Amino acid sequence: MLTPLLIALAAAPAATQETAAPPAAGAAEDGTGTLALGDVSDRMTVPVSINGSTPQPFIIDTGAERSVISRQLAGNLRLLPGPQITLTTMTGSTKVPTVVVPSLSMGPVRDQRAFNAPALEAAHMGAHGLVGIEQLRTHMVSIDFDKERMSVRPSRRAGGRRSFVPVGADEIVITAKNRFGQLIVTEASFEGAKVTVVLDTGSQISIGNMALQRKMRRTRLKGPIVMTSVTGDKMTVNYHIANRVQLGGVSLGSVPVAFADIPPFEHFGLSKEPALMLGMDALRAFRRVEIDFPDRKVRFLMPRQRAVATRLG
Repeated sequence: MLTPLLIALAAAPAATQETAAPPAAGAAEDGTGTLALGDVSDRMTVPVSINGSTPQPFIIDTGAERSVISRQLAGNLRLLPGPQITLTTMTGSTKVPTVVVPSLSMGPVRDQRAFNAPALEAAHMGAHGLVGIEQLRTHMVSIDFDKERMSVRPSRRAGGRRSFVPVGADEIVITAKNRFGQLIVTEASFEGAKVTVVLDTGSQISIGNMALQRKMRRTRLKGPIVMTSVTGDKMTVNYHIANRVQLGGVSLGSVPVAFADIPPFEHFGLSKEPALMLGMDALRAFRRVEIDFPDRKVRFLMPRQRAVATRLG
């Protein structure tokens, strides 16, 4: 069984290219021509407890189907080994070991069911693990960029309160579609062309598929850049800085987007139509973002400075 894990952790100029791509947030040069992830403190994380242990920082990854744990934490907790599986990342598929996670706790999330989690290197993830859709699908993810804080809350459908109070016309609400537990935004465009958008909080940069790149065939691309996945595998791609990415009633400007037909697009049935995995670099244009899975709503709190994100109409 292929297990999608949709995440792009770092990007950097290839060694032969003089023009550098905008660096991913929280990344630092590792001396090899690739931007390597920095310390755990550089990433926006949430405290997660495994089997009642001391909470450790995990990244919320709304683009990943299942949760992942670092080999280092799994070893410290003496978790039992599970079966080897085929893990699909943005760079392809590879065999990885798993461990048995007896339970997982994170804020209001109390998953008492044992499950097999891929065990990967902490240095490639930038945290001690990733929390995927299997633990998020009944909750709401709140990202407060003003306070650099991410949290998981009860869905508004279940009676939970929103994590911020909208100020007049500063709140934008978009209704999304549910596909394999993921929220898909179809009311979107890229440089004027219709595009389907997947919100991917586990990725530091945004990635468009080749169908979207073909829409931009008259636009000269920048690059190449090297992207590194959670398994440490690398892929060289080109990128473009979009002047206008529209999501419902809001428009984003100066959005760096890499282009590649990564496996997640095929998983969501988006390989043949223009599609975009919108990463944290683009979401940082807002003050706060709420992704409510059961309610199928995405709420954006507009920035005080409207230079990057503007309200339409």
